[in-house]
Amino acid sequence: MSRQPMNSCLASSSHIAAVFLFHCLVIFFLTISNISSSYGGNNETDYQALLKFKSMITNDPYRVLTSWNDSFHFCDWGGVSCGKHHKRVTRVELISKGLEGSLSPHVGNLTFLREFLLLNNSFEGVIPHKLGHLSRLRILNLSYNKFSGEIPTNLSRCSNLRSNKLVGSIPKEISFLSKLNTLRLDANCLTGGIPPFLGNITSMEVFSANTNPLGGNIPHTIGQLKLLRKIQCSECNLYGTIPHSIYNLSLLTHFALPVNRLTGSLPLAFGAMLPRLVFLQLRINQLTGVLPPSISNCSELVIFEMAFNSFSGKVSIDFANLRDIYEIGSHYLHTMASYLHT
Repeated sequence: MSRQPMNSCLASSSHIAAVFLFHCLVIFFLTISNISSSYGGNNETDYQALLKFKSMITNDPYRVLTSWNDSFHFCDWGGVSCGKHHKRVTRVELISKGLEGSLSPHVGNLTFLREFLLLNNSFEGVIPHKLGHLSRLRILNLSYNKFSGEIPTNLSRCSNLRSNKLVGSIPKEISFLSKLNTLRLDANCLTGGIPPFLGNITSMEVFSANTNPLGGNIPHTIGQLKLLRKIQCSECNLYGTIPHSIYNLSLLTHFALPVNRLTGSLPLAFGAMLPRLVFLQLRINQLTGVLPPSISNCSELVIFEMAFNSFSGKVSIDFANLRDIYEIGSHYLHTMASYLHT
């Protein structure tokens, strides 16, 4: 009879030990989970991608990446923003930080990234093709760096790549970006002309490719961009006539094609067709004919540069209607005076 209480005590002790062990395991796993969370946790991919990005930086003069260490959750690192609920990286903003180095292809693993802003640094090398994996990316600004090579054909959002050393032509894959509204490629070394397929991006509002040796004609398909507000292609070695379809873009505010080899004349109804113009820059081309009197209708005009062309006849633009003008190309004043006396 004395064995029963002993067995009962043993069973009770075993039960208590099991409960204690269970609680210890729960505490252990919760602790591991918290530690894991601080180092990325379920978001380990984002954590590792950011560390790979940092590892490719060769100079950080303002020490902006000093917070990128294990002491902080990566969502609290300088220049990094995350979603409130899923704690995945949605934005990286490192503008004008003096950073030098190359861009790690592991950035392509930040699958929740929506904005990637590295403008005005000194990144070199090619733009990784893995950036094309970022299907959620909406804003990409790599301007004013030293990137070289061609524009990756799979780049999902190449909205702002100006002032680099990119070569080759504008890739056809850009035409698949049905929601792209801004394409800035200024100050690179791009060739191959303005491709006709850009006319397929009907959401585009800004196209700027200043200072590229593009060459070729302006395709008439640009006239399909009914939302276009700005076209800026100075010093692009463009030639031929300005397609008439462009004059149907009634939302245009910036019409800037200076320092090219454009020929032909402007339509007499120019000002009536483009009444919202603020910047009109066609200086240093080979345009002929008269300056359309209808430019008087462009009442919001601020910049008016038409010098060094081959216009003829009297100037009959009513500048009294152009009250906001604060810059007329200085050389044009002499040209205009000679027209007024012919």
